[in-house]
Amino acid sequence: MWRSTCGLSVRAAERAVHRKWSRRLYSHNAAKPPPQSTPVLRTQAEKERRRRDKEKAILSGQHNNVEDQGMKWSEKERIAYSASTALGEKKDTTLPFPSSYSPEYVETSWYEWWEKEGFFTPEIHDRLPHAVNRSFSMCIPPPNVTGTLHLGHALTVAIEDALARWRRMQGYKVLWVPGCDHAGIATQTVVERRLFRERGKRRQDLSREEFLKEVWTWKKEKGEEIYHQLRELGASLDWSRACFTMDPGFSSAVSEAFVRLCDSGLVYRSEGLVNWSCALESAISDIEVDSKQLSGRTMLSVPGYQKMVEFGTMVTFTYPIDGQDGEVAVSTTRPETMLGDVAIAVHPDDPRYQAIHGKQCRHPFTDRLLPIITDTMVDMELGTGAVKVTPAHDYTDFLLSQRHSLPRLTVIGGDGTMTPLCGQWLEGVKRFDAREQVIDALIEKRMFRGKKDHTMSLPVCSRSGDVIEPLLKKQWFVRCEEMAQRAIQAVDEGQLEIIPHFYTKTWSSWLSNISDWCISRQLWWGHQIPAYRVTLPDSTDTQEELWVWGRSEAEARERAAVKHGVTADTITLTQDPDVLDTWFSSGLFPFAMLGWPQQVLDLRQFYPNTILETGSDLIFFWVARMVMLGTELTGQLPFKQVLLHSLVRDKHGRKMSKSLGNVIDPLDVISGISLERLQEKSEGGQP
Repeated sequence: MWRSTCGLSVRAAERAVHRKWSRRLYSHNAAKPPPQSTPVLRTQAEKERRRRDKEKAILSGQHNNVEDQGMKWSEKERIAYSASTALGEKKDTTLPFPSSYSPEYVETSWYEWWEKEGFFTPEIHDRLPHAVNRSFSMCIPPPNVTGTLHLGHALTVAIEDALARWRRMQGYKVLWVPGCDHAGIATQTVVERRLFRERGKRRQDLSREEFLKEVWTWKKEKGEEIYHQLRELGASLDWSRACFTMDPGFSSAVSEAFVRLCDSGLVYRSEGLVNWSCALESAISDIEVDSKQLSGRTMLSVPGYQKMVEFGTMVTFTYPIDGQDGEVAVSTTRPETMLGDVAIAVHPDDPRYQAIHGKQCRHPFTDRLLPIITDTMVDMELGTGAVKVTPAHDYTDFLLSQRHSLPRLTVIGGDGTMTPLCGQWLEGVKRFDAREQVIDALIEKRMFRGKKDHTMSLPVCSRSGDVIEPLLKKQWFVRCEEMAQRAIQAVDEGQLEIIPHFYTKTWSSWLSNISDWCISRQLWWGHQIPAYRVTLPDSTDTQEELWVWGRSEAEARERAAVKHGVTADTITLTQDPDVLDTWFSSGLFPFAMLGWPQQVLDLRQFYPNTILETGSDLIFFWVARMVMLGTELTGQLPFKQVLLHSLVRDKHGRKMSKSLGNVIDPLDVISGISLERLQEKSEGGQP
């Protein structure tokens, strides 16, 4: 009786609402008939104006309703479950429910019982009366141990939990693996900050072993907190197979992958320009570089500088032509790099410079002769049409140095200070302080020709906020072109499905333009590269680098002995102190979590994974890496489908980030939190 009455009342209400809106629509349409012609699309300027107005309204609080003013938010009433149920025992459901919904009351005791009964393991499949002979496997995108989970993680978990439970209900053998990522750069950074804040010490004040103890302490604390949050969210994960990317088994898989890729020639060591963060004193990958668009002169805060630093300007100065009257004007946004100039390039067809082809200019501070070379890479319309060539600090100039056999002089060190090549007046000076000193010196020598605003894209490290310096370094790289083409082909031929499908265009575009991947990082926290520098007996050449790799030092020693034709006990090996990029190890997650390279039962049963579900922002950071490495190392795609969801953002459209103070703990949503307490936590209050 209750159901039928309820159903009638709901349908009656629906009809009333329908009639009400029908009258409104009819009245509205009668007063103002819809236009028959196709509406004119908004111009870009109009869209930008609307966006600014919306943002202004948000910031000024105009979006709040009048009735919301003065509203007092309070925490939910908490009603605890008081019955005596032993941990892991089934909950007593005969007790009366409280008058209002309380998560603490409803959820108490259930999860521990589910775990004890093994409901989340694939082994439960044998006990299912509705079991079918099909499997479903999936891994959680391993959260970084830099901190706790936020609502973005909760969205991921909710979607994946629904998929896992749905397949269990259909009788599938389901495996959903939890885990955490060591997050090399991010975790090392937060531990360094805490170390300095609490003890006034820097990483370099400790030995590597002492510092790693600090990081493991942090990992234990944050890792347990993350797993607690996942349990509180009710995620039906198989905790017996939980995987951390620095676990011994996983670390062995990382070494195996590196050695196999080296043996096949896909990993190589070379000197090349890398994206360098002076704040981190480490290389970072292309996908960890953000581009900050500047429309002109802009003052920005840079790590390590008390004063704001000027960007978005173009400086013009001259080089005198050696042996004759005349000068060549060049323009640059980075005048401090002129100490590393080795040539001046002009376009061969530029009429302004026809008479000086093959001439030389004299460097005002080093007295070095700079040849004037011609190359079609030069843009005649940019600046003065003459380009200063600094191969050790610019990607285009590096290519020019290869084509014209030019030297490469490093004038900015890894710590962001000027090197001895610059001379005593600049040695040890911070690079952006040196910029001002160089301009002053050019003015003094009457070689400065002015400065003007310049629209530019400034590369910024997404990890540290530091301005990226392209630096010439010897690093380990992965050849990506062939693997990337196979990843594109897999999608084109339908072997791998990306949902939503519009991401396939993004996938193909990015992978078609991929460059070799620098995988070495100058950190202490992470997988130390299993490569060793070889010193042979009676060796006098200290410049040439001889390298060997191995799953262990013993294997590397044997390889070196065979390679160089000496006995193993006469060789000295020094392991590379660098660690591997976090995305290299996390790219192995779908199969390393299942015991690869050992052909264990889990790997045979659940690889390839059925699906990967993750945020759309990880399509390049993680998804593409997994597809490339998985296909290469296992001969199979790591999964058949990729399901990408949108991101949880704040009212300004920004991703959730602790540094921005816009994160929300999902446990606060579950249990309720006062607005005051939420604001306190977002502003840095203790949880």
